Amino acid sequence: MMKNFLFSGLLALTTLVACAGLPTLELAVGMYRLRAEVAHTDPARMTGLMNRTDMPADAGMLFVFPQAKKHCMWMRNTLIPLSVAFIDEQGRILNIEDMQPQTEDHHCSQGPARYALETNLGWFASRKLVAGSRVAGLERAPAPQ
Repeated sequence: MMKNFLFSGLLALTTLVACAGLPTLELAVGMYRLRAEVAHTDPARMTGLMNRTDMPADAGMLFVFPQAKKHCMWMRNTLIPLSVAFIDEQGRILNIEDMQPQTEDHHCSQGPARYALETNLGWFASRKLVAGSRVAGLERAPAPQ
């Protein structure tokens, strides 16, 4: 029992430390607002939302890639179901994929994506946001490293 408690505490602390220092950005997706942590470095992009047990309803993570090209995401060590929108350099959503926790299925952009925006599963669908919808505020994202 004590081991489980300590492990849970360490996992939570590790997750907080991994998230600490990530810049945040308010984005407008269609007419909806979303507060996104920005993963613009290799370590942040590699960690993403791994090991988190929840995320606020209007929150997400914006991945900023160094190049616009076909990018793929997977859910290894990710505990919550997510939707991901792949976004081109002009802020247009290319495609949206739903992803299940702890899977290694690849979910890829259907064209050259400069960004990927992960949200809670169904966030885009419940707001009737589809390919072609625009994301505003991307220009304020830190440059990729």
